[in-house]
Amino acid sequence: MKQRIWLSPPHLSGKELQYVQDAFASNYVTTAGENIDRFEKILCDYTGAAYAVALSSGTAAIHLALIAAGIQQGDEVLCSSFTFVATANPILYQKAVPVFVESEANSWNMSPAFLEEAIKDRIKKGKNPKAILAVHLYGQPANMKEICTIADKYSITLIEDAAEALGSKYNNKHLGTFGKAGIFSFNGNKIITTSGGGALVTNDKKLAEQVKFLSTQARDAAPYYLHSQMGYNYRLSNILAGIGIGQMEILEERIAKRKCNFEYYKNALKDIKQLSFPSGLSNSNSNHWLSCMLIDSSSPVKPAGVIDALEKENIEARHLWKPMHTQPLYKDYPYYGDGLSERLFNAGVCLPSGSQLTDEDRQRIVTTITKLFN
Repeated sequence: MKQRIWLSPPHLSGKELQYVQDAFASNYVTTAGENIDRFEKILCDYTGAAYAVALSSGTAAIHLALIAAGIQQGDEVLCSSFTFVATANPILYQKAVPVFVESEANSWNMSPAFLEEAIKDRIKKGKNPKAILAVHLYGQPANMKEICTIADKYSITLIEDAAEALGSKYNNKHLGTFGKAGIFSFNGNKIITTSGGGALVTNDKKLAEQVKFLSTQARDAAPYYLHSQMGYNYRLSNILAGIGIGQMEILEERIAKRKCNFEYYKNALKDIKQLSFPSGLSNSNSNHWLSCMLIDSSSPVKPAGVIDALEKENIEARHLWKPMHTQPLYKDYPYYGDGLSERLFNAGVCLPSGSQLTDEDRQRIVTTITKLFN
């Protein structure tokens, strides 16, 4: 059997082991230590954020961002519908109400038009949304200029889910640094990994302090374990932070390779008229975490057919995210849109995008797709 080509596997440089060994040597194998401090500083230096808090996952980062924004039971949070379920689940953790907003065609991210429509309608219904949770899907920047303008206009806290978008920029500014808080994921399939992990970045010192406090079980300042509010075990391990330091050292190389994958597919498949690739916004710069393509609805070949054909060649591919407003868990919550994300879901395929892909790997993928359409 041919060697397996994975969708987005982790890609280590080898230097990560040095920082992990440093953690062992210092006996800091818990949720404190030099690696965590250094990793957070590197994230700040890279993104331009004033503060970073390393956490156990991107989901944990979203949860703490919502708590810091004051989200409580019954509050409404405007959320991108076209995303992974981990974006929306923390809203339910707080017993709040997700209000799903459709995407726009160019970026596949939250539509400013539908966002404002949703806000006006919720206010008309006697509701005042407390937060906007905007996603940068597959590394593609959302329309932050308009989203920020709307958030400011209605005095709604803006949180960016940049889990898939480390290194992506809008107007030459790093994603995750536009809102009150931004979150990143370092899961094994992301552009860099800490095995499992995430981070919250912000320019608000008090928010950063609150998030760090809550992530370490909310222990009060006392000579014994004193707790006046509920906290969480959400801090990143010093060992995993060591992996993150090594990964950050080669992040730009990984981004360059992911962009190369996208351009390769786009060029190699350009003669298949039924296929297209997302254009993105003109003032945006995507890290192309995943390379995604769309199949025209008139084509007899459907996404499932492409995925099956690739699987027969031992190549992993997958569907786009199924929109939240169509998920059984979320089908009864408010939704504002025109069904674009459903059409994208029905037409899209995520292609192998790992930074270890060779020319031979990419040719295998393209050859399989070309044969299927021809």
